[in-house]
Amino acid sequence: MSTLEFNKMLERNAESLRPFAITLTRDHEEARDLFQETLYRALANKDKYQVGTNIRAWLYTIMRNIFINSYRRKAKRAAIISSAPLDHHLLTGQYTAADDAMGRLQLKEIQGAIHALPELFRYPFQLYFEGYRYNEIADLLHEPLGTVKSRIHFARKLLKARVDRYGEFC
Repeated sequence: MSTLEFNKMLERNAESLRPFAITLTRDHEEARDLFQETLYRALANKDKYQVGTNIRAWLYTIMRNIFINSYRRKAKRAAIISSAPLDHHLLTGQYTAADDAMGRLQLKEIQGAIHALPELFRYPFQLYFEGYRYNEIADLLHEPLGTVKSRIHFARKLLKARVDRYGEFC
């Protein structure tokens, strides 16, 4: 398909994207930006369009993916911004502990709960807690990835149950 033919097909189907953009964003300015970004990406990736397929569906998919990625980026940015004051205090060491002894006691309790986990769950959990990724842990333990994820999940559940029980008495 030539560039001219693709551009004409794009022009014929572009206007149907505007209502979808407004539905997704619920804001006319953001919808206009989403619409423009979609057309830009369609033009930039015209070689990926398969001739004979539904171009409108292809354009809707591009728009939806752009919207989802943008939404995730905004949510991540908001989470980082909202935790920034807490991070500042943690990194600078400027925090107030009303009861430092209680904090140390809770930390010891959590460490004890981790140590009390069955070996089957404790070792994968400790590796995960140290920063290893699931696939790295699976390679180290020579276990399937799903098994490692499952063991870490159950370790978390056991820890949560033990820490929650402890919290009831404090």
